[in-house]
Amino acid sequence: MSDREGSAATPENTPDLFGALPDPQVQVPRPTQPAPVPGSRRAAREAGQQAETTAPAAPAETATRELPTKGAAGAGPEHHDDVHSTLAALFHHERDHSVPAKPGRRRRGCLTALIIVFVLIGGIAAGGLWVWNTYGAQISETMGWGPSKDFEAGQATGQALVTINKGDTGKQVSDALYQAGVTKTQDVFYTMLVKDGTASTFYPGVYRLQTKMTAAAALRALNDPKNKMENSALIPEGYTVTDTIAKIAKSVDVPLADLQAAVQNPADYGVTAPSLEGWLFPALYEFPPGATAKDIVSTLVKRTRDSLAAAGVPAADEERILTIASIVQREARAEADFYKVSRVIANRLDQGMKLQMDSTAQYGYGELHSGSVSTSDQAQNDDNPWNTYVIDGLPKTPIANPGDKAIDAAMHPAAGPWLYFVTVNLDTGETVFSTTYAEHEAAVAQWQTWCKAHPDSGC
Repeated sequence: MSDREGSAATPENTPDLFGALPDPQVQVPRPTQPAPVPGSRRAAREAGQQAETTAPAAPAETATRELPTKGAAGAGPEHHDDVHSTLAALFHHERDHSVPAKPGRRRRGCLTALIIVFVLIGGIAAGGLWVWNTYGAQISETMGWGPSKDFEAGQATGQALVTINKGDTGKQVSDALYQAGVTKTQDVFYTMLVKDGTASTFYPGVYRLQTKMTAAAALRALNDPKNKMENSALIPEGYTVTDTIAKIAKSVDVPLADLQAAVQNPADYGVTAPSLEGWLFPALYEFPPGATAKDIVSTLVKRTRDSLAAAGVPAADEERILTIASIVQREARAEADFYKVSRVIANRLDQGMKLQMDSTAQYGYGELHSGSVSTSDQAQNDDNPWNTYVIDGLPKTPIANPGDKAIDAAMHPAAGPWLYFVTVNLDTGETVFSTTYAEHEAAVAQWQTWCKAHPDSGC
């Protein structure tokens, strides 16, 4: 259904607490005892005089000297005093030592220094955390940390079908292996080829492999002729006629032009519909040696008839059921919802409502494979016999090739009153079915919220 329905700054001269002390050429003040001043009490005491002078005391002179560089020879207790004096000069205000310090003043200075140390350490830790959060994946990959990108030997199980098309490179083969569940990560196979300098020739066709294989084991399997199905093609559900014959031409040694010609006349295969859209059944095929284009098309049409018969579809109703099934195949995100989607179609047709299915508008406008589940304004308003936003009833023909489940759902819809549906999570396929338009609008809002949080999801 359419989504339209609806840290304090530190002083400039703060030393590197974890490195060198300040430049030894810098003269650092160090408090000393002042020299005796004539007329002072101290001078009088030293001279044996008893009289007190009334002259004011002159300012104390400040002695300066150069500090030894860090690690200098002879550093001992005196060096320790130098370091202490340096830190004291940097972290405490100079004061007149003739005046007694107020209680707690030195304690506050130490606390200030300690706070600055903690701030520096905290800044380093925060910086490291930012680097890890930003580049952790790249660092782990470079250093070889984290979980392996390859499956362990001995985990292989079951069966997986992998299609290699004509002209596929190592990167495309690596992608195909990952999508089929053979390898653990998308690039592990290609990375192995590049790292080892492996020069392999990949022949087109369908290969029987296992899931959870190591990249090395997958390469050996692809090079083993016993795993290649000769003259084979794997056709996915939801493909159009154009998609299907292009897929066959890439997998089987039959020219595309021959296949294009073979699908022009449906009557050659006993089909009375205006095209073979919906009639080329999606499945794995292995054609006999020397099979022609018409032989191949005939095989696919026959397989469709077998599915129609299994679902109990009368001959006179085949085209209608295939049309509904093709919409179900393209619209439903999970097979569990096929029968409900079929019911929505049936209910809307029974009530004279337009189907308003995005897939039909996209097919009619030629954007079925645009990568978006939403319909463009142009496609939604284009007047063509497939656009169910414009026309009444079903589209002119099926819009894709349905599989067994979709055909059975079209013939046997679930019981229910639903008139609307919308997939609110494209990753999980969660779909909400509604009876009223207000309920549907709420579900659409839920979908829109999800799309905003997942902008690259194909909404």
